[in-house]
Amino acid sequence: MATANAAPKTAMQRFLDGVEKVGNMVPHPVVIFLILIGIVIVLSAVLGAFGAAVTYERINPETHEIEAASTQIRSLLNVDGIRFLYASLIPNFMTFTAVGLMIAAMIGAGVAEESGMVTALIHKLVAVSPSWALTYILAFVGILASIAADAGYLVLIPLAGVAYLAVGRHPVAGIALGFAAVAGAFTVNMLIKPLDAVLVEFTNDAAHLVDPSRSIGLASNLWFSIASVLFLTVVVAFITDRMIAPRLGAYVPDNAVDGAGTEAGAALSERESRGLRFALYGFIGLIAVFLLLTVPAGAPLRNPDTGELIGNSPFMNGLIALIMLMFLVTGWAYGIGAGTLRTLAEVIAAIEKSIKNMGGTIFLFFVLSQFVAYFTYTNIGTVMALSLSGALQAANIGALPLLLGFIVVVAIIDLLLTGAIAKWAIFAPVFVPLLMKLGVEPEAVLAAYRVGDSPMNAITPLNAYFALVVGFAQKYDRSAGVGTIVSLMLPYVVWMFVLWTALFTIWKALGLPWGL
Repeated sequence: MATANAAPKTAMQRFLDGVEKVGNMVPHPVVIFLILIGIVIVLSAVLGAFGAAVTYERINPETHEIEAASTQIRSLLNVDGIRFLYASLIPNFMTFTAVGLMIAAMIGAGVAEESGMVTALIHKLVAVSPSWALTYILAFVGILASIAADAGYLVLIPLAGVAYLAVGRHPVAGIALGFAAVAGAFTVNMLIKPLDAVLVEFTNDAAHLVDPSRSIGLASNLWFSIASVLFLTVVVAFITDRMIAPRLGAYVPDNAVDGAGTEAGAALSERESRGLRFALYGFIGLIAVFLLLTVPAGAPLRNPDTGELIGNSPFMNGLIALIMLMFLVTGWAYGIGAGTLRTLAEVIAAIEKSIKNMGGTIFLFFVLSQFVAYFTYTNIGTVMALSLSGALQAANIGALPLLLGFIVVVAIIDLLLTGAIAKWAIFAPVFVPLLMKLGVEPEAVLAAYRVGDSPMNAITPLNAYFALVVGFAQKYDRSAGVGTIVSLMLPYVVWMFVLWTALFTIWKALGLPWGL
């Protein structure tokens, strides 16, 4: 890392430096995933030859009915496996949603960045906020960014780096802060989001196995989620200020890429102020359009069947479009006002530049998409998850220890299966009925799942955006690698998991309401 640390390093800092050194010895992320693909192919063949399988009950994602199922390891080296390897190459990449989300987000973000609006906004935020509050603001916004699904990874994380650079702090610390906030608390929010609708529906399907009249609503975890957002904001900000920033030290931009370390002045020029006014006009106009599309009864972006807006609706399911348009419209409006981006041709050039810079990431996603598809095809992750959950189920321990054990199992499996919906479809019919029979309300089981499912997102390389975060860090330090990010995220993951689990335990012990 390009740092200037004068103070002696603590034992923990030396340990994390060791983790970074070892981690950065690993090959390029593309090579890592090629190796993992080879391991999955060989492992699937070996386990498939021994007939490894597991029988269980699951929720059918189409009918939402409980059905018996049997999953066995599928080999990638038999006739069917080889056919899949050959025929699925392009479909695997085309169905990898992270690529589409990234390109859509960068269309808008590229215009906002090229026009200078991002820098001006950061400087405005710095000017109106106390210096101590910046970390807390970024952590809070990062956690709330999950309302826009994966857009937080693409927008908030690099912005956090820019914000830290603007106040003279190490930008990689800002990137770590953004990643911890966006990924480590992904399942909670202060608002109802599309993910909640799916998780609640699966919870109800499982609860009906015990009590057909027992159902929970979309806001069944609202109070716990709100408390978790505020609590984790403090945890993430505290770790950043007390552990991550001191370890990185002062930023020395001699190892940055293309002048990325240049710190702009804090004062806004007259052109920048005029640009921000124009951006505000563009933002107001865009909001007015979306109010017409969402507020009236029968509006196009409401659910055509139920009329709901928050939850399962076109508006929430396509929120990335709003994010893209927000940056595109306000960025162009800023460019007009500031005189940095006036014509449509200049806007298109900014978009092309933004997407052109993603060439390496798109290639990485191509390889990553193959690994994810092959790993899913073999059922290795599913069999492992079911085996662990079966062992926990058979442990015959009390309700609270079982809940805590459930959180640990979910966290372990999240290293391999990062999709929150896919895991809950497996775990819900096992643990919701089991814990309900022990007197635990389904709301508590779902809250426990939220705690276990989130923190590990910030450390597993199977997170589709992990490699992208490595790229963000390399903008400011060419030597940054996988080990750099792992060493930075370890303190967040450990303390968020431990303290959030403690919060859950206290909440349960006090009998506080989980939501509405």
